[in-house]
Amino acid sequence: MDILYLLKQTIIIAPPILITSVGACISEKSGVVNIGLEGIMLSGAFATAVVNIATSNPYLGIIAGIVVGILISLIHAFISINLKGNQIISGVAINLFAAATTSYLIKAIYKTAGSTPNAVNAKGDPSLANQMLMIVVVYGLAIAMYFLLYKTVLGLRIRSVGEHPLAADTVGISVYKIRYISVLLSGALGGLGGAYLTAVLLPSFSNNMSAGRGYIAMAAMIFGKWNPLGAILASLLFAFGQVFADMAKATRMPIPQEFLTMIPYILTLLALVGFVGKSRAPKASGLPYEK
Repeated sequence: MDILYLLKQTIIIAPPILITSVGACISEKSGVVNIGLEGIMLSGAFATAVVNIATSNPYLGIIAGIVVGILISLIHAFISINLKGNQIISGVAINLFAAATTSYLIKAIYKTAGSTPNAVNAKGDPSLANQMLMIVVVYGLAIAMYFLLYKTVLGLRIRSVGEHPLAADTVGISVYKIRYISVLLSGALGGLGGAYLTAVLLPSFSNNMSAGRGYIAMAAMIFGKWNPLGAILASLLFAFGQVFADMAKATRMPIPQEFLTMIPYILTLLALVGFVGKSRAPKASGLPYEK
């Protein structure tokens, strides 16, 4: 196998997991667990494909994906923060709703089952965003989120709300406001992760095409110890597993195809087993705050 090709492909396919895991870090640092990122990614990917097909402009599609991600995360924020509902149940409900809704809308809008038509430009070529530009944008945003969390006043407030919301409230920090900002930001990044799938990697959407990437992003967050830089490195590891599996299939290595498909998920399980007990989540993570 060509190791340079493996590394190049890892960098190319990592962004959906990478940027979503960074969004998960921000949300959970404020005390809100956003399991719904799988559904947010799926919805963002679908919205991006729909707009790209209609306009032949992948960048408008990406904006649509981000907006949809924010709107869905707004629902999760309202249930988790205002209604003080169970954050895990809310996130799982969003995931199930997104999978069912996108599948239905494919049939309703395009009269086909399983996938949308390809988005094409005026020349009839696939309508895709510039890959290198989007890689720079995603990796740049991910690193910027680290500086946001650890080098700015807003980041300090996000971390304080996630560790001790009562103390933060006592000194005048609005716990609800900071948590809303964090959840909406995680939704925007998750929407961008989904948009990357249908604006950079492929020109169409298919049922459940996020394929568990939202859950892997949560695992990357834990593996990375709730730190955006750690989440970036963990995401690259999981992406490397996917690239290795795909390359092994292409070269027909004497390994069962089913096992190769399992590699990214096996890495996820091993990461959780090996690190979940050694890393500590924010103390108020998953806990509703009563003012």
